[in-house]
Amino acid sequence: MNQIILSIQSCVSYGHVGNSAVTFPLQRLGVQVWPIHTVLFSNHTGYGQWRGKVIDIEGVSEVFLGIKDRGVLKYCDALLSGYMGSKELGKVMIEAIKELRKLKPETLYCCDPVMGDIGRGFFVKEGIPEFFKEEMIKYADIITPNHFELEYLSDKKFDAIEGAVEAARSVMKKGPKVVVITSLLLKDTKETNINMLVVNENSVYIATTPYISITLNGTGDLTAALFTHFYLKYKKNTQKALEATISRVYEVILKTAKASAKELVLVQAQNSLVKPKHLFKAKKVKI
Repeated sequence: MNQIILSIQSCVSYGHVGNSAVTFPLQRLGVQVWPIHTVLFSNHTGYGQWRGKVIDIEGVSEVFLGIKDRGVLKYCDALLSGYMGSKELGKVMIEAIKELRKLKPETLYCCDPVMGDIGRGFFVKEGIPEFFKEEMIKYADIITPNHFELEYLSDKKFDAIEGAVEAARSVMKKGPKVVVITSLLLKDTKETNINMLVVNENSVYIATTPYISITLNGTGDLTAALFTHFYLKYKKNTQKALEATISRVYEVILKTAKASAKELVLVQAQNSLVKPKHLFKAKKVKI
């Protein structure tokens, strides 16, 4: 049976963030996706103007319960979550993973703790960072913070690999088995390279791509989804999952930059999702 991933995230009609960034790429890779939308917006809020509505908490729960009524939750391999508009929505995520694990204890939960970024600071409602830090990550198998978010979750500043690993392992004590730092900025190379670091109990791997000077929304959502898929596909082999993820994300960003597009060109780059031309190797880090 194909992988099945339940994704509880935002949805936009124009552009690619949240479920609009992860559904098609995962489907193109042969994954069955069950998207539950938390908002229905015209476009992402980075434009400054948008239309649409936030789905109330009861509405999100009702869709989840409707899937449960079909008797199919036992087939779900993973839950994926990202940006949250409220702590109440976070509680829905927690209840969802508890319900999934009752039926299938090995169900994976990948939590992308979307809170902020270097240069921007926090961009979520007050109280949400604390909720991620104190509650959400307890239930996650995988978390995919960027550099800024891991510094917050760990209460540690870092600009070298050793500090990043120390920060990741301090957060792992709260529950996660794998920490994927999606955009590690190292002191000596932050102007030329982007690094992705994966830490688990037994190993640390780093992969590096050239820095592409473009600001995009949705790349973190895409990264979390692809890593979840490949982590499952490669039987929890973090090295292979990292290599497969970073190679595809790089090519999508590269094609987007070449097209001078403001939104990820997922449809145009779909063949790169299946078979990327640029294959980046992950190196084992000895700490």
